[in-house]
Amino acid sequence: MIIDGKKIAETLRQKLKKEIIEIKSSFKSVPGLTVILIGEDPASKIYVRNKEKFSKEIGINSEVIKYPENIEEKEVLSKIIELNKNRKVSGILVQLPLPKHINKQKVIETILPEKDVDGFHPINVGNLSSGYDSKIPCTPLGCLILLKEVEKNLSGKHAVVIGRSNLNGKPMAQLLLKENCTVTITHSKTKDLKSQCNKADIIIAAVGKPKFVKGDWVKKNAIVIDVGINKTSDGIVGDIDFNEVSKVARAITPVPGGVGPMTIACLLRNTVECFKRANS
Repeated sequence: MIIDGKKIAETLRQKLKKEIIEIKSSFKSVPGLTVILIGEDPASKIYVRNKEKFSKEIGINSEVIKYPENIEEKEVLSKIIELNKNRKVSGILVQLPLPKHINKQKVIETILPEKDVDGFHPINVGNLSSGYDSKIPCTPLGCLILLKEVEKNLSGKHAVVIGRSNLNGKPMAQLLLKENCTVTITHSKTKDLKSQCNKADIIIAAVGKPKFVKGDWVKKNAIVIDVGINKTSDGIVGDIDFNEVSKVARAITPVPGGVGPMTIACLLRNTVECFKRANS
């Protein structure tokens, strides 16, 4: 089975669109999302364009603030502080990666935790790992929704997460623990990664290596979620060797059209959640 991320994301967006219509009639205002984009990174520009397009489509007030690559850090931080105080802004997102002279940690920590739609603020990270209510990073949340489309009850399943980044690997492991999975986090220093993957009921790969996970790494009927996006001479491919793995897996996400659309849909969901919390 191929898990259709585009279709599932579209369903989520339609649900949010209806919710925003109700919000508008109750509160006479709508959720607002402000994205800060620094520099000219081509992938970031595409992401931001899609975020803006889908925000407007479902009725979120979307604003993109663009800065040149050489903007001073203090100017970015003072803009974030200004947005923190603006009641019309429900969510703030600073598009990563940032230029080298801007401290990512400082930027993330300046955003109010309650407006942190990316779920990267240490308070949100701490709440997630403590099992409390928190903002959940968009990509792992999208992966979890895709998993649940295939298997509603993940309790007792053995999940292997390949990659330990703050963006995906670590929060993904926390979400899977919350679902009562047994979780193994693997990374570049893991010995015999293949044998770890062979035991897994669920594999989530986010390593940034094209076609890294091969067919003989995956046990029959495993569910495989591919977070990777890699440009190659064959076009865009994931971290999973799709042709090989799709023959053995019970379900697999394609690249493109799998996790990517869900990440943006979950960002919109987080923005709506921020608005609801601020107005409850």
